[in-house]
Amino acid sequence: MTDEHESALRGVAQNPDAFVAYLGDIQRVLLGIAKSLETLQQETRVHLRSTHVEGDRWYHARLRALPLERQLKDILRHLEAVTAGLEKGAYKRRAHDDEVNALPGKRREKAIEKGKKIPPALATTNSAESVTASADSRYGGPTSIFDLSEKRSA
Repeated sequence: MTDEHESALRGVAQNPDAFVAYLGDIQRVLLGIAKSLETLQQETRVHLRSTHVEGDRWYHARLRALPLERQLKDILRHLEAVTAGLEKGAYKRRAHDDEVNALPGKRREKAIEKGKKIPPALATTNSAESVTASADSRYGGPTSIFDLSEKRSA
């Protein structure tokens, strides 16, 4: 590839609308090729299946044609998958751009919600008070199965 072509593709990659348009152009070309291959497949099938050699049974021409028919069918299936992948890629590119554009708003909303959930009074609790409260608690200390005097189990 030339430097001009690479720089043009770099610009296409940075612009979501240009990216989608470029993939659409590629898809149009591939769909045109697919139509040509479908016609070629049909004509090849008709020709190969009608080519009989002396001594053939009725199915010999069909058996000789099957490998090529199968190959053309695989090519068309893969071409269909490529065009579907182009559509999916264009959709995902647009979705990515929309998500990036919406991200600052989402982060701002998240920060506002986070500020509402944690009041400043709870953020400055004394950790020493929580330690003494847990020591007074009935379930705070370790117990043993032999310490059943208060009818507590381990």
